[in-house]
Amino acid sequence: MEVICLEDDAFYSLVEQVFQRMKDKEKAKEDKWISAEEAMQKLRISSKTTLQKLRDEGKIRFSQPEKKHILYDLASIYSYLDKHAKDTF
Repeated sequence: MEVICLEDDAFYSLVEQVFQRMKDKEKAKEDKWISAEEAMQKLRISSKTTLQKLRDEGKIRFSQPEKKHILYDLASIYSYLDKHAKDTF
């Protein structure tokens, strides 16, 4: 086992850097609700009709806060993709 010795200033500087990285990662988390364009990108589809079909069939969750503004639940998109994933042999 190795022992690493640090001066006080170096130790607190290291702790501060770790804390800052964790804070930055927290900010980088994706939103729960995403736009149609982002949903299509995640699903690797190019047709809005296909996205609407998935929505209409209840395969992915969505929210419609305004008449022409539809948001998609990112977790349900990942769940849909996982459900249709094929295991290797």
